[in-house]
Amino acid sequence: MNKKGLAILMRTRMKPTNPSGLSLFPAANEANKLVSSSEINQSDGSIARLAREEKNKIYSQKLNSSGNTYREFEFVRETMHSAISMNKTEVLDNVLNNFSEGYSSLSHENRRKLLLVLAKEYDLNRTQIRELIKQYLGLELPSGEKTQSSGTEEEGSLSAFYRTERNLRHALKPTYEVLFERLNTHPGGLKFLSILRADILCILTEDNIASLRALDSYLKEKLITWLSPAALELHHITWDDSASLLEKIVAYEAVHPISSLTDLKRRLGVGRRCFGYLHPAIPGEPLIFIEVALLKNVAQTIQEVLWDDPPIPECESTCALFYSISSTQPGLVGINLGKFLIKRVIKLVKRDMPHISTFATLSPIPGFMQWLLSKLASQSKLAEAETGGMAHSSAESFGSTFRENILESEEERALLDSSVEFAAGASGMEVMWNLLTDANFEWINSARLLSVLKPPLMRLCARYLLQEKKRGKALDSVANFHLQNGAMVERLNWMADRSEKGLLQSGGIMVNYVYRLDDIEEYAQSYFSSGHIHTSSDLCCYVEPLKENEPTKD
Repeated sequence: MNKKGLAILMRTRMKPTNPSGLSLFPAANEANKLVSSSEINQSDGSIARLAREEKNKIYSQKLNSSGNTYREFEFVRETMHSAISMNKTEVLDNVLNNFSEGYSSLSHENRRKLLLVLAKEYDLNRTQIRELIKQYLGLELPSGEKTQSSGTEEEGSLSAFYRTERNLRHALKPTYEVLFERLNTHPGGLKFLSILRADILCILTEDNIASLRALDSYLKEKLITWLSPAALELHHITWDDSASLLEKIVAYEAVHPISSLTDLKRRLGVGRRCFGYLHPAIPGEPLIFIEVALLKNVAQTIQEVLWDDPPIPECESTCALFYSISSTQPGLVGINLGKFLIKRVIKLVKRDMPHISTFATLSPIPGFMQWLLSKLASQSKLAEAETGGMAHSSAESFGSTFRENILESEEERALLDSSVEFAAGASGMEVMWNLLTDANFEWINSARLLSVLKPPLMRLCARYLLQEKKRGKALDSVANFHLQNGAMVERLNWMADRSEKGLLQSGGIMVNYVYRLDDIEEYAQSYFSSGHIHTSSDLCCYVEPLKENEPTKD
């Protein structure tokens, strides 16, 4: 193994045992050992005395720990205030360093407290804003006659408007904007801001606090501006890149984990490409990266992409297949860097390899199984209530309103027939539930069960992708991502990913999205404006036509 390979392997294997990064009081563990030994050997007075002294020492440390934590929090709070209010540029860098380093040492609870202080105490001055609005509403617009009579008089009459509007614009900027702006121009500050936002998002999942939501929204807008495509460098990642960069590719790969150095080298070798967006303020660390396979045809299984050996000669390829896209910064959630990355990669590949005519994906469907199992559970309960006889007419009305036939009659019969041998159940839905929730995934090893489950799963998956919506857009997050970028839904692939993750997410089904170069902007616009999903005629046959927003048969 070469030096680079060894460095990557060693670094990726070194996982911290304490994810919080906080001390676990190793001295306390030693004291406990001493105490235990003293209890075993009571006759040895010196050992017992040493144990008692050590135990008392640890107890004193624990009593003082809360005070130390408080002082640490106050120090970071003071440095944050200085970073916002200070005007002395010659010492500002030191203050920002102290703040970022101090913040990193805080516990989760103290980070929460500090961010709430930032969100509430450094927010807008709403009293000032109200006064300025009153002033603005009290100003009198110049009459049309005066405006026509003299340009000088017009400027004089409008000067009060200009002044008040300028003051309003300034007042509508929260005080914490100063901290964000200064950190953005500080070495390592942009990376720190992404960590800060990741913490904000984490807290918001626990407690939906309005002031913290406003803080997150403002920081997100700033990050979108600072991470515009003009500020990002598209980098072709190869085996010749630094070990530290390749280590990050291994660590952050979120779709198909990299199993070995051989796997990594293959993904960066002949017939494969890997591109990442880098920012000058975060050197050597891609913010997002995409993996591409050069193939003769659009792949139908992930095995074709990851495990086929050797790859075809690049000159014979006609398809660039995007099979993995991963973001490396949790704090950049909601900032669609992938949209720009895919479009730039398409242009670059088309320029360098004109023989490539198809640009497609082989994508997971992460929300399908969760949606399906929820449907099966709710419909089974409604069916059970109906067959059991409901006492009240209101209950009957409820059942008839929400009851739907998840399975076709022939699918129901096939599943019930299979239940004799494989899984018991009073209905086809119950049989399907029992099969799909089997922890050992026994159903994928049976040719009969695969043939029984394929028709309903493929049909329901098409329905999930094309018809299930949230706020007018595709319910599935990956589908929504590609559709808003201008792709169309091309094909569902049965048993395309037999890994545990693939089976848990989508029953092994994967989907091809296709980017048609001439239609990308049109498709993106129609999806954005009306939720219109473009798809192939082959896929449309799986679902019943919708009354509204029926998928286009391209």
